[in-house]
Amino acid sequence: MSCDAVIDSYAWIEYFKGSEEGKRAKRYTENGNCVTPTIVLAELSDKYHREGWKYWEEDLEFILAKTEIVDLTKEIAIRAGKTKMMMRKRHPNFGLADAIIFETAKSENAPVLTGDEHFKGLENVIYIKG
Repeated sequence: MSCDAVIDSYAWIEYFKGSEEGKRAKRYTENGNCVTPTIVLAELSDKYHREGWKYWEEDLEFILAKTEIVDLTKEIAIRAGKTKMMMRKRHPNFGLADAIIFETAKSENAPVLTGDEHFKGLENVIYIKG
């Protein structure tokens, strides 16, 4: 494994909120050996700005300091399209961002760190929700 986990938006949000799920994510978010896909940065920026949350710049600085940011490659993008279609058979709300995160984790040979229901029960997922 090249990294311990690929951290998705759900895990980052819970970590910064200080919730129980965030506490479960802490060892990954703080260890310096994880990856954050660029699509997660877009999702987080959207949520912070849409909901009027403070501390976006500080939280982003922490993410950039503690994790490697992985860009969307053409290979991941192509696989993500197929993955979304296949996952929708079991999880009707599985989105393209979910598929990109999932395929990024596969390319990193690492699990996805999340509490998102779309990932529940999937292989190579560290599920932090209750």
